[in-house]
Parts: sequence; structure tokens; C-alpha cells
Amino acid sequence: MEENEGNRAERRAARREGKLDTAAFLKVADKFIDVANRENQTVLATELHMAFLFAAARYNAHVAKTVMGVEDHEKFVDHMTKQYTEMLRQHLADGSLEAEK
Repeated sequence: MEENEGNRAERRAARREGKLDTAAFLKVADKFIDVANRENQTVLATELHMAFLFAAARYNAHVAKTVMGVEDHEKFVDHMTKQYTEMLRQHLADGSLEAEK
């Protein structure tokens, strides 16, 4: 079996276990963006982005407490804050998100 086929088999096995490779990760993220875009037809973006941030915080707290069993909440908050900060910086630097003039 070629290396590429081995990698493909590994990715498929990981996905069956519920793990996300880069392509699957982006596909799932796009689903959330699609929900936001649909909601944005009736809800102002300035209201909607805070609702999504609230939902993300709520879901992450659920995962931390009930799935991961995180005991040091402040350490988790610090880690997640750094992750969010880096993601936000990357997206703000993305030229494809420029407003149309």
C-alpha cells in the first residue's frame, strides 16, 4: 500500500472515531458559519456574533466539565483564550474577509 493510501486509511479510521483532520475540521466549522449566515438574514451581525460567542463558551464549558473533567478551570480558560486569540488574529489578517468597497 502506498503512503498516500495509508494516510487516507488513517484519516478514515480517525473520522470513524469522531476525530477531525484538517479537512473535516474546516467542513464542520463551515456548517456553523452557514448557520450564522442564515440567521444573519434576520438578525444583525452585531447581535449575532455575540450569540455565537456565548454559545461557543457554553459548549466549551460543558465539554470541559462533563467530557474532559477539567479540574483547573482557570488553566482551561487561559488555554481557550489563547486559542481564540490566535484564531481571531489569523482571521482578521485574512485578506479574503475584506469589506467590499
